[in-house]
Amino acid sequence: MKKLKEELIKLNPEERLYQVSHPVIGLTGGIATGKSTVSRLFAKEGIPVISADALVKTVYEKNETIKFVKDNWSSAVINNEVDFKVLRKIAFSDEEDREKLEKFIYARMPKAFKEHYSMFQSPSLMVYDVPLLFEKGLAPLVDISICVYAPREIQIKRLEERDGTNLELAEKILSSQIDIEDKKEAADFIIDNSHGLDELNSNFEKLLKKIS
Repeated sequence: MKKLKEELIKLNPEERLYQVSHPVIGLTGGIATGKSTVSRLFAKEGIPVISADALVKTVYEKNETIKFVKDNWSSAVINNEVDFKVLRKIAFSDEEDREKLEKFIYARMPKAFKEHYSMFQSPSLMVYDVPLLFEKGLAPLVDISICVYAPREIQIKRLEERDGTNLELAEKILSSQIDIEDKKEAADFIIDNSHGLDELNSNFEKLLKKIS
């Protein structure tokens, strides 16, 4: 298994995210920048990946979460399942609703992380794929941060094409996150994903040689 270069290991276990014993790469970016694709590239290299979005999904599947959503936004629950398209519109139309929802979900993330992490067999390195790495103040808890970058206009185009999101909602979603240009500046490393899959693969390979 690949290891992080010694000079990039910044934290002791007690300082690190959930006190894991090995280095952690924080992988971030904006919505529709290609972060999930880069996660898969890391996984192909044999580096364990935990996706915050996947953890959030497991939290949403729990009965207590379905009940919480139904009690607060009944139109977002259909046949005892959360309708994420409806819930997204609600959450990004009202800041108070979004904060209430995020507080509930993120309070349950540590447990979800530890359950997923327990499936790994003593890794020497892992990637935590987390869109809100900077927004939630998690960057100091990882050894290095990597931002998957695509400019805002490409993010909007991909959101419209991929999810059928209208321009107004796309703008609201992007405005709820730190601007991608600011994330690019704050990250330790950048993987550019502005020009398609072939270039992304090439940029990923170059980065991997730098860090491992």
